[in-house]
Amino acid sequence: MNISEKLQKKYAELIVRTGANVRHGQVVQLTVSVEQHAFAAMVIEECYRAGAKKVNVDWTYDVQSRLNFLYADQDTLSAVLPWEEEKLRQMVKDLPCRIYIASDDPDAMRGVDPKKLSDVMQCRGRIVKPYRNQIDGRHQWVIAAYPSEKWAKKCFPEAEDAVDRLWEAVLSTVRVTEDNDPVAAWKEHTDFIEKKAAWLNEQGFSSLRYHSANGTDFTVDLIPGARWEGAGVVNPTNGAFYIPNMPTEEIFTSPIAGKCEGTLVAVKPLSYHSQLIEDFSITFENGRAVSCRAGKGQELLERMIKMDEGAAMLGEVALVPKESPVNRCGFLFYETLFDENACCHVALGAGFKEVLPDGENLNTDEARERGINDSIIHVDFMIGAEDLSIDGIRQDGTKAAVFRNGTWA
Repeated sequence: MNISEKLQKKYAELIVRTGANVRHGQVVQLTVSVEQHAFAAMVIEECYRAGAKKVNVDWTYDVQSRLNFLYADQDTLSAVLPWEEEKLRQMVKDLPCRIYIASDDPDAMRGVDPKKLSDVMQCRGRIVKPYRNQIDGRHQWVIAAYPSEKWAKKCFPEAEDAVDRLWEAVLSTVRVTEDNDPVAAWKEHTDFIEKKAAWLNEQGFSSLRYHSANGTDFTVDLIPGARWEGAGVVNPTNGAFYIPNMPTEEIFTSPIAGKCEGTLVAVKPLSYHSQLIEDFSITFENGRAVSCRAGKGQELLERMIKMDEGAAMLGEVALVPKESPVNRCGFLFYETLFDENACCHVALGAGFKEVLPDGENLNTDEARERGINDSIIHVDFMIGAEDLSIDGIRQDGTKAAVFRNGTWA
C-alpha cells in the first residue's frame, strides 16, 4: 500500500479533532476491526493528545462474526448477557465520545441465513435500543472508514492496486491530501451545507414532492418546526461542534412518521447484511410501505420492511446533489457511509429527535408523539436520479423548486 503513514496520521487527526472533536476529560469509545490495529493506535494516541480521559476499544472481527452466525444457535446469539448490559449502563453514565471506523468486508455475512440475522437483530435490539435512546443527542460521535483489503477487492475486483484505489477514493471524499489543510477544507464545506440548511429552514415547507422519469412519484409531509440539518451538530451537554459522518454531503430532516404517499425508485443497489438488493422500488400508502419489488433481493427487502412496527415508515429524507465527490468516484462503495452521500436518499426506520427544537430533552415516546419515527433499523436507500425534481410545498399551497435535474435548483 502506497498511502503514507504521515497521511494516515493526518486522517486520524481529522477524525479525532474535527469529526469527533474530542474534548479534555472525555471518555472515548472506539469501535474498530482487529485488522486495523495499527490505525487504531494512531486514533487512540490522537485522542489522548486531544485530552481524552480514557480510550476504551471495542474490537470487531468479520470472520468471528460470520462463524458465530454459522455455528452458534439463534437463542445464544440473541441473548444480551449481563456484562453486555452493564457496559450499556456505563455508556449512559459516561456519555462517551464514540468513534466508529468502518472497514467491513461487504461479503462477510454471505451464506448466513438472512432470517437468522434479522431475528437476532430484533431480539438484541429490544434490549440495546433503550440504552441508545438515552444517549441520543447527548454525546459526540463520528463514523469514518479505513480501507481493508477485502472491501477494496469488492469495489475493484480486477485491480492489483485495489487497496490504493479505495484509499484514494476515501481520502478524496474526506478532503485529505498530502499538501492541503483538511480542517480548513471541512470548514468551507460545512459552511456551504449550513447555508443551504438555513435556506430550507427559512422556507417553512410543510411537504416535499419528488418526481423522476424512472417512476418516482412521491409526497412526504414534514414536521412543523423540525430543522433541516447537515454536516455538523452541537453537543448540548458541552457545546462541542462535531461531524457525525465523514464523508458527508447531505442536508436532512425527519418527516412525519406515517405521512407519505407514492412510489420511490432506488437508483443504486442497497448492500444489506452482505447481500445486494437491486433494481427495487417501494410504494407507500397512508405513510407505510405497502408493497415493494426488487430485481434481486425481494425476500430480504420484504423482511427488512417488516422488522418492526416502525420499519415500514420513513425516518429521514436527505438532499444530496449529484455532483457529490462520492458520486464522482463512479463506483458503489458497498458501505452506506459513502453510498448515502452519493445522491438524494431516504431512510426506512428510526428518525432523529434532534431535529426538533427541544429534541434532546424528549424521551422516545414524546418524540414519537411529535412525529419522529421509532424503529430498531435505520436503512438508507438512494433515490437521486439524474433528472430528479423536488418541490417544497408550503402550508398556504405556494411552492419552490428545491432540486432540478438531480441538483440544487
